[in-house]
Amino acid sequence: MAAIIVPYPETGETITIKKDDYNIILKHCREGLPEESCGLIAGRKEGNNNIIEKVYLLTNVDHSNEHFTMDPKEQLAAVKDARSNNLTMLGNFHSHPESPSRPSEEDKRLAYDTGAVYMILSLMEADEPVLRGFHVSKDKEVTVHALEII
Repeated sequence: MAAIIVPYPETGETITIKKDDYNIILKHCREGLPEESCGLIAGRKEGNNNIIEKVYLLTNVDHSNEHFTMDPKEQLAAVKDARSNNLTMLGNFHSHPESPSRPSEEDKRLAYDTGAVYMILSLMEADEPVLRGFHVSKDKEVTVHALEII
């Protein structure tokens, strides 16, 4: 199958994630099927590079395949852990079990933090998961980050 082209301009920023952390996200999202899965990402920012150092797997309390809400207690615990490890919260991730790796209208509407990285893992094609990172401006304009898995 041909790659799905995301019709968004690039931000000029990069997200760097270790292969092990990518696999942790992938496993979490596959195990959460048929529901959307979610979590937080923390690390550091070096110039235009968002370097993911830690992935936090959270519960989707909506138990839905079309939207997610992160468990507030788990969110707070993740933020506390990141701070205690001198990491910065970079953003979040969630899966799209049945749709492409691009922000839905709801994703854009709920993207309140214009400094956050929003990562979406599409599991639409079971054998070809697609992970992408996005920026959503205050005007809800979407741009895509380059993604480097190391």
